[in-house]
Amino acid sequence: MGDAFIRHIELLGYEKRFFPSQHYVYMFLVKWNDLSEKLVYRRFTEIYEFHKALKEMFPIESGDINPENRIIPHLPAPKWFDGQRTTQSRQGTLAEYCYTLVSLPHKISRCLHVMNFFKVRPDDTSPVTDSQIKKPEVFLLPKDSKKNPTDITGPIVLQTYRVIADYEKSSRSEMALTAGEMVDVVEKSESGWWFCQLKNKRGWVPAAYLEPIDGPDESEEQEPNYAGELYVVQKSYTAAEEDELTLKEGDTIEVIHKLLDGWWVIRKDENTGYYPSMYLQKSGEENSPVKSELRNRSAPPRRSTIRNAKSIHKHSRKQISQETYRRNSRKYIQSRRNMKGNFKEKANIILEKNEQEENRSKAQPAVPPRPSKDLIMNRCTESTRRKIM
Repeated sequence: MGDAFIRHIELLGYEKRFFPSQHYVYMFLVKWNDLSEKLVYRRFTEIYEFHKALKEMFPIESGDINPENRIIPHLPAPKWFDGQRTTQSRQGTLAEYCYTLVSLPHKISRCLHVMNFFKVRPDDTSPVTDSQIKKPEVFLLPKDSKKNPTDITGPIVLQTYRVIADYEKSSRSEMALTAGEMVDVVEKSESGWWFCQLKNKRGWVPAAYLEPIDGPDESEEQEPNYAGELYVVQKSYTAAEEDELTLKEGDTIEVIHKLLDGWWVIRKDENTGYYPSMYLQKSGEENSPVKSELRNRSAPPRRSTIRNAKSIHKHSRKQISQETYRRNSRKYIQSRRNMKGNFKEKANIILEKNEQEENRSKAQPAVPPRPSKDLIMNRCTESTRRKIM
């Protein structure tokens, strides 16, 4: 595969830690060329020292010789005391810095200095903690943070989920699970893979193996939309279960229900069934390298295929059968056809009326009678009368 390099660095937010003393660390999701994704934590003072060393390594690109040649982004120096307000307000600048850094020429963005700084360290996977000190507070960056990063007003407590069955990881980027464990969800992806952390472990896990502690998670799922959204199949899949659909790349389908486990209910003509959401792309949406690489992964397991699930919500979880999906889809398709039929009938009636009106013979105007010679002589002027006479 060649030398490793970073393809994307995403700032997730920051943590407020209390051991060995109160301090703040930024959370970065580093995506490598081998499709692995690692979570690393860095203090701003570390980032600034890294930035200074990078400028010394590339004096021309840093603008030290000629300011007009500078392509390495600016980064403000740390303050004497970096409190929470400073840490929060700096996120927009730091997110932009990381985006620009990865976009620099390869001799900079893929140099050993950058690679080593963003590699996972032991304290990233096993942070030094003290059981007597309270748990770190996590502040996540909103999705639209580029527009307004100051929208973060307080700590966002990560959602805690219970593991309902054992799971063996199949790649380095995943995390093994044991039934009954409690994990914190850092990032939810509609592909059905969620990024979670458990004590000193972090990695991607199938959403189907998790359930919220408070109650069933139907409240997070959208209601079925039988009108359907047009999607295009980006990767072929052969059905492994009776209620799944087999589709080929390039097929156009309608998504009628988006589920948390990454298996969406779709409609092809009048057939409905489950299909991996990670193999679909919304019609008209441009393909991105990240989505293309994601499709190289295997689809997550479905919740219904997990055996011996120790779920406390198993009986109360609402299930929609495929027959219900098909019946409601037929009703919607039929109503849509009826609407089209009614529209055509109304259009035909209007056309017929217009044709009848056009073909209807119009009444000819009456021709006035020619005035008599005496009447003309009485009504004309004297000069006209003399000319006629």
